[in-house]
Amino acid sequence: MRKRSDVRGHVAPREPATRESREDGGPGPPTPASVEVEGLTFAYPGGPHVLHDLTLSVAAGERLGIIGPSGAGKTTLLLHLNGILRSQAGTVSVDGRVVAPESMALIREWVGLVFQDPDDQLFTPTVGEDVAFGPRNLGLPETEVTRRVTDALGALDMTGSEKRPSYGLSYGERRRAALATVLSMEPRAVALDEPFANLSPAMVERLIGILRDLPATVIVVSQAILPLLAACDRLALLADGKIQALGSTREIAGNRDLLRRHGLDFTFYLESYRRLNL
Repeated sequence: MRKRSDVRGHVAPREPATRESREDGGPGPPTPASVEVEGLTFAYPGGPHVLHDLTLSVAAGERLGIIGPSGAGKTTLLLHLNGILRSQAGTVSVDGRVVAPESMALIREWVGLVFQDPDDQLFTPTVGEDVAFGPRNLGLPETEVTRRVTDALGALDMTGSEKRPSYGLSYGERRRAALATVLSMEPRAVALDEPFANLSPAMVERLIGILRDLPATVIVVSQAILPLLAACDRLALLADGKIQALGSTREIAGNRDLLRRHGLDFTFYLESYRRLNL
C-alpha cells in the first residue's frame, strides 16, 4: 500500500516556481514544467526489467498520451515522475531538477500524480478535507488553502461539495475529487493513470476538456486511445521497456501496422460506426 506521503508530498522548505499573475493581482498558478527522462531502467525485485534505457522528452505545457499493451510499464514510468519509484539507472528531471532524495519535496509539489483508483487518494471524511490535505501539508495560510480548494473543485464542476463524504460520491465524482486533490497543489505537471476507465461518454468528454485547459504539463497513460486523440498533442507508444514510437496524434493513430503489432489497433470502432450509416 502506498503511504499518504507518497501521494501528497512532505512538509519541507519550499522553492517558489515561476508564476503568472491572477486577474486580482495575486500570484497565479506556477508555469508548466518540462519533463526529461534519460536512460531510465527499472526492475521490480526478482523480476525482469520493466523499463530499459527509456528516454522521453515532454515540453513544458505539452499534452502527451502514453499508450502500450498491458504490462508494458506505463504505470511504472508514471511512478518515477515524482519519485514514488526510484530509478535504478538513468535520470528523471522536472524543469531541469533531477528527481532525487534531496529534491523530493519540491518534485512532489511540482508533479501531481492521479492514480487509477481514486480511493488511493481519498482518505479523509469529506471532499473538502481531502482536497485541502496537500496545501495544508505545505504549511500554507488557511485563506490560501480555502482558495485552492474552491478553485480546484470549481474547475471540476464540484463547487459546494466540500462537506460531502467522500465515500458517498459516485465513481465519476470520486475520480474528479481525486483530481481535485492534485489540482489544489497547483502542480507544474500532472500525470494521470487510466483516467478514462469506467467513465460515461459524457464524463470522458468533460475530462478531455479539463485536461486541455489545465495550466500545467499533462501526461496521460491510457488504454483508451480515442480520448487521447482529443486530449493530447502527441502520443508515445511504450512496449518492451522502451518508447517504440513518438509522434503527433495523427501520425501514431494513422500507423495501423504499428498499432496492430502492439495490439492497439482501434479502427474497428470507426468501422462499426460507419456500418451504422450515422
